[in-house]
Amino acid sequence: MSRPVIAVEEKPDPKLRDEIVKPLRAYNESKIGPIKVEPLAITLNDPDTGAVIGGLWGTSAVGLLYVDLLVVPEELRGQGLGRELLAKAEDMAHKRGCQGLWLYTATFQAPAFYEKLGFTPFGHLPNYAAGHDNIYYCKRLSR
Repeated sequence: MSRPVIAVEEKPDPKLRDEIVKPLRAYNESKIGPIKVEPLAITLNDPDTGAVIGGLWGTSAVGLLYVDLLVVPEELRGQGLGRELLAKAEDMAHKRGCQGLWLYTATFQAPAFYEKLGFTPFGHLPNYAAGHDNIYYCKRLSR
């Protein structure tokens, strides 16, 4: 094979990600077997309009559910909605056969919230955004 050409796509078509991931998935599956990737959305909806006002977005793969986004509108925080969203995500993780969940949060966001819910830190990225750190968390699920 000739040397490949490197191309930079500043505004890539989202489908391009699928092309990039193909050889990685093939390699990973050669080592660990078939990988089933399943997205998950759990929404908070306005009771009057039905509009989405927050929620959780995640993806399960290789035995873990990654919580990519967890958003509760500021005026609704402290009412247990974030805990309910994560409980539903844990239920789905169990249903999908996952052994745990993982996520990251910034130090100005919700580290204490996740720790109170049983998440333990496993990584730390200092000075990620404007002097704040990112903390990576995992929560193992009991079977």
